[in-house]
Amino acid sequence: MHVSVESLGSLQRKMTVSVPAEQLESQIRTRLGELSRSVRIKGFRPGKVPPKVIEQRFGAQVRNEAVGELIRNSFGEAVRQENLRPAVAPAIETSGAAEDGQFRYVATFDVMPEIGTIDVSGLKVSRPVATVEDSDVDAMIETLRQQRRSLHEVERAAQAGDMVLFESFAEVDGQRHPAEGMERSGAVLGSGAMFKDIEDGLVGLAKGAEKTLDISFPDNYRDAALAGRAARVTVKPVRISEAVLPEVDEAFMASFGVTEGGVDGFRREVRANLERELRGALMARLKGDVASKLVEAHSHLEFPRQMVEAEARALAEQAARQAQNQGNKDAQADPAPFMEMARHRVAATVLLGELARQNDIKLDRERLNEMLATIASTYENPMEVIELYGRDPQMMQSLEGRVIEDQLIDWIADHAELTVQTLSFAEAVRPGGAPAV
Repeated sequence: MHVSVESLGSLQRKMTVSVPAEQLESQIRTRLGELSRSVRIKGFRPGKVPPKVIEQRFGAQVRNEAVGELIRNSFGEAVRQENLRPAVAPAIETSGAAEDGQFRYVATFDVMPEIGTIDVSGLKVSRPVATVEDSDVDAMIETLRQQRRSLHEVERAAQAGDMVLFESFAEVDGQRHPAEGMERSGAVLGSGAMFKDIEDGLVGLAKGAEKTLDISFPDNYRDAALAGRAARVTVKPVRISEAVLPEVDEAFMASFGVTEGGVDGFRREVRANLERELRGALMARLKGDVASKLVEAHSHLEFPRQMVEAEARALAEQAARQAQNQGNKDAQADPAPFMEMARHRVAATVLLGELARQNDIKLDRERLNEMLATIASTYENPMEVIELYGRDPQMMQSLEGRVIEDQLIDWIADHAELTVQTLSFAEAVRPGGAPAV
């Protein structure tokens, strides 16, 4: 095998590989011979199909398979020979035919950057700490009660917290919207789901009473005739319902799967769930801080363009799916706005991987089992979940990646300049508290 490598940039390589054509032809003959002994074709006895027929029926397929296998095997051998570390799968160009007794192909790919020894001792890292207090358990139980609240119609005037079904119409420059009749909407007063001026204006109104409000509609309002305009909006409640919270009784607790231990057992279950959430939130904050400091310390490095572009495409597709699920059917997956985030993620992934390699950090099986047990404990039948991971290599590989990443973050925190940041539970789990990794 002959290999030549050309640099197309700081990280892009063009590698030409030549393999004796006889090596390919030998593989093809062997495969065709195996087929002639096993294939069944109408009109011929088993094992008696003429080679020419086998070649006509299966020759192209066998050649393509043999070429693919030869490229895979020789590419791996070639990069080891040239001491290259491909960052992504190569783009392959080949005619598929032999020339001058040689089968040649050209592989173009990005390589991993030369990072050198990573020293984290100078990184200033903040480790957040927090605990679950009784007040946090109380707050979560109250949230659960709010989620299970029921609505009961009342005849009094509307108050904050009530669910009000109301009719309305708007007037702009003497034009009525809608031209006839009224629109019907609903809002929980004080929730912020509706315009604040409308929610505030409904407070104190009884069923059937009318009130006219001055409302400024935003530029992106769904009705183009009202978007960006000031209007007089008339509102009239047609039904007022107050929320009734359930008692923390056996039925309420059983609806969350707690059938033993009474209120104390329910509180223990709620606390355990909050503590799981808190552990994840604290690790996410630490991971975000460590990754940001690590990437910042290596901002001079260039990272594989193909990896960054692939990550940006993945982020764009994820954002488009989320937008489509929320009703924006025309959402497009444009990678451009995600390039900076993608570069940060790729840089963090590459640097963490290099740290693991340089410091021989291996997967902690005990920690893996603990994380799997934690995940499984959130399901009704934990053993089924554990068995599912055991049967699915892809799920297990993903879990192993999470565990070793957590190990790396802890290792960096232990070897960096560490400060401790004490947070409340609410501060620790607040969304947006940790940068994306």
